[in-house]
Amino acid sequence: MERQVIGVLVSGSGSNLQALLDAGLPVSAVAANLEGVPALERAARAGVAHAAFPLDAHVDRAARDLAMADWLVAQGVTLVVCAGYMHLLTPAFLDRFPGRVVNVHPALLPSFPGAHAVADALAAGVAQTGATVHLVDAGVDTGPVIRQEPVPVLPGDTPETLHARIRAVEQRLLPQVVKELVGA
Repeated sequence: MERQVIGVLVSGSGSNLQALLDAGLPVSAVAANLEGVPALERAARAGVAHAAFPLDAHVDRAARDLAMADWLVAQGVTLVVCAGYMHLLTPAFLDRFPGRVVNVHPALLPSFPGAHAVADALAAGVAQTGATVHLVDAGVDTGPVIRQEPVPVLPGDTPETLHARIRAVEQRLLPQVVKELVGA
């Protein structure tokens, strides 16, 4: 089997990226949709190729996604991991990596898709939420689930306290799933 090479998409601090790096996974490239995010600094410290693809530097989202996909392919990437990437990917990107884009989401999908999953779970008054690793398709968190793990909602939880516990699960679950996907 051909060795998989991982490209990671990020938008923020890069804590899930760090979990992948700490697990010794073959991350060869990190792409962000914003300039100057801490995740790019993490990539630089790890000696991993990194680049920013801000939307305003391209004609539209499809053009940006195509440029990002071209860059990842040039870095040898065969599997893309969205680790806190906060933009939907267009078909221009997904078509370059069919069935090879995974995402980690802070809820037990299909419940609470989208950018406000933790706050939505609290507002719904559920007893548990969790973390999901799933394949990415053209919908909002609608791709097939690979693995999930529940996280209890505790009395007095705030979005911050609940998200911190979910993030701890994500940082363990995501590297486990990615390891299996790349055969490491």
